[in-house]
Amino acid sequence: MFERIISDPAILGGKPIIRGTRISVEAILEWVASGATRDDIISRYPHLTVADVEQSLGYAAAAMKNEILLTTQVNE
Repeated sequence: MFERIISDPAILGGKPIIRGTRISVEAILEWVASGATRDDIISRYPHLTVADVEQSLGYAAAAMKNEILLTTQVNE
């Protein structure tokens, strides 16, 4: 499903990365969150493809489906 995303304990401490790079899914998310477009990312890192960026975003979305959000209530 995410053949472009791998995790190797010897690379970036096992963080999910784009295969063949040291670019983490986390980095892609940070760039997008800061306003970078897919084209911006690919222009800066021409060895990446649109599919690399798309799979990174898809992987992150899939990972979040298993995330449990906790909210804190303040007792007044």
